[in-house]
Amino acid sequence: MIVTVTMNPAIDKTVDIDTLIPGGLNRIKRVEYDAGGKGINVSKTIRELGGSSIATGFLGGNGGKTIASVLKDKGIDGDFIWVEGETRTNTKVFEENGNLTELNEPGPVITEENMARLMEKLESYAREDTLFVLSGSIPAGVKKEVYAEIIRMIHRKGSKVLLDADGELFRKGLEASPDIIKPNRVELEGYAGLTDNASEEDLLKIAREFKDRGVGSIAVSMGKEGAMFLLGEYEAKCPALSVKAHSTVGAGDAMVAALAYAWEKKLDKEETVKMCLAVSAGAVTTIGTKPPSKELVEELKTQVKIEKI
Repeated sequence: MIVTVTMNPAIDKTVDIDTLIPGGLNRIKRVEYDAGGKGINVSKTIRELGGSSIATGFLGGNGGKTIASVLKDKGIDGDFIWVEGETRTNTKVFEENGNLTELNEPGPVITEENMARLMEKLESYAREDTLFVLSGSIPAGVKKEVYAEIIRMIHRKGSKVLLDADGELFRKGLEASPDIIKPNRVELEGYAGLTDNASEEDLLKIAREFKDRGVGSIAVSMGKEGAMFLLGEYEAKCPALSVKAHSTVGAGDAMVAALAYAWEKKLDKEETVKMCLAVSAGAVTTIGTKPPSKELVEELKTQVKIEKI
C-alpha cells in the first residue's frame, strides 16, 4: 500500500500568455485547473500508471472540497484532515519563450490538534507492507522537524518512507534515515553548500554519503542532464529523453510516483530506472500538472539508455 502525505495542497491554476508584462495588461490564452500539491500529484500519477494509493494531509474550505471531489472522480482514495481556512491556489504563468512565473498563496494555519489528528491517522495506516510518500512544503503552524518525526514513528511500525523535500525539511528528514529519497540537483547543491552546476562526480559523492547513512535508494534528478540512481548496490545514470516539453512543473513529482509504483510492484532495478525516466519525461509534455498517460510512458521506456556508474 502507498500513502501520500500532502500537508500543503493547492489548486494549481496554469495560465499561458505570450510574454509577461510586469505592471501592464496581460491577456491569457489558456487556463487549466488541477488538484495539486506534491503528494496529490504523486497519487494522480500512480493512478494513471494503473496503481493505487491513499492520499492524505490537510484540506480546508471550498478549495479543499474541489480537490476532494477531483480525487474521488479520478478513483483516488482520499482521507484528509479538514481544517479551518481555505486551501490555497497556486498560479503558474507560462510564457511562449518557456519562462515560468509562480504565484503561490499561503495555506491554512495548522493547529497542534490538527497535527495530532494527522499523526494518529498516519500511524493507523503504518504496517510492514506500506510505503509513505512525504513530499512538498508545510503550512504555517507545522514545525520543520515534522517529516523526521513522522519517519521515526512509522519506522517503528515497520513501514517504509520516500522523502521528497528541500531545505530544512530535507536536512532534518535525513536525520531519521528515510528509505528512499529523490533530491534534484539544486537541492543537493544547497544541502552540501556547493556552487551552481556542481559536477556529476560531486553529486554522486553526496548521494553515496546518504547511502552510507542508511538511505537505501536514491534518485537524483538533474533536469536536461538526466538522472542518477543509487538503488542499493546498483548505480546507474541516464541521459534525459528527448520530448516536446510544455513545462517542467510536476516532473519531479512524476519521478517520485514512479519510484513508489516500482516499490509496490517490486520492479527490478533496471525496470525501476526506465519507469522513472519515462514517467518524468512524459510529465513535461502535459499541460498543467497532469500526469502522462500509461501508453506514453510505455513508449518512452523503450528510449531509455542506462549507463552503469
